[in-house]
Amino acid sequence: MAVRMPLQVEALHKAYAGNPVVDGLSFALEPGTCFGLLGPNGAGKTTTLKLCLGLTAPDAGSITLAGLPVPAQAQAARARTGVVPQFDNLDPDFTVTENLLVFGRYFGMTHAAIMARIPWLLQFSGLENKKDARLATLSGGMKRRLTLARALVHDPDIVFLDEPTTGLDPQARHLIWERLKQLKSEGKTLLLTTHFMDEAERLCDRLIVIDHGRKIAEGSPRELISAHIEPQVVEVYDEAAGALAAFVAAQRGSSARVEVSGETAFFYCHDPQPLLAALAEASGLRYVHRAANLEDVFIKLTGRELRD
Repeated sequence: MAVRMPLQVEALHKAYAGNPVVDGLSFALEPGTCFGLLGPNGAGKTTTLKLCLGLTAPDAGSITLAGLPVPAQAQAARARTGVVPQFDNLDPDFTVTENLLVFGRYFGMTHAAIMARIPWLLQFSGLENKKDARLATLSGGMKRRLTLARALVHDPDIVFLDEPTTGLDPQARHLIWERLKQLKSEGKTLLLTTHFMDEAERLCDRLIVIDHGRKIAEGSPRELISAHIEPQVVEVYDEAAGALAAFVAAQRGSSARVEVSGETAFFYCHDPQPLLAALAEASGLRYVHRAANLEDVFIKLTGRELRD
């Protein structure tokens, strides 16, 4: 039976060597939804996941996973949770079926129970024709789908997905997205971390943006776009030395906000028509006019500087 609140985190704190990594974080997941945890590298996402799974003890705050307190009853809570790690850790010595079988035993499932579930897992992951294949023969997308299937072997209520489509080609990413939407339609609750803002925008019912361990925004993708960014964006690219700088200087008043990054200028507008008219007369420039998206929000909140 699904619990009323699959995951609830209150005032969570964790520091290493006196440096706060998670700093007062609070959020909750509603059943049957996908919740996104977004942030740049070093924002505290991985530490937050470890805390929620009871793999690391918090310095302060409370965590309730699958209706159970963590870390006090972390093992029992994890028995109702599936985890898709950032990097595949499948056993290369086993076949596709053997990987599923061995993992099911970790959860105390009988051989018969696991074997009864494997046909559905293979169908779900599109690996019916690879059931006896060894990992060396699988593509990266196949391995990722197998990792997702493995996380579902014990039919968990909650699934943690740590950057599930990193390194995949567009076709494989779209297939994973379809499967995750299917899980939601079946009542599973998903916690997703990703660096692909289009992925978060497609999948997440609600999300938080964190930076330096703190929550800096929360809402649905559409709510965050509406609250934090102008509705229209014009990206202008320099194709002739000096053309962009001169254009930006002349057009700063034609948009609510402009940011320059390298040889690209981002004009954030409520009414882009004056800017588009000027671009039609400009030379040495190329441009794209589009609606604002979640990536614009993410960049505005966390900055454009590279994080290591």
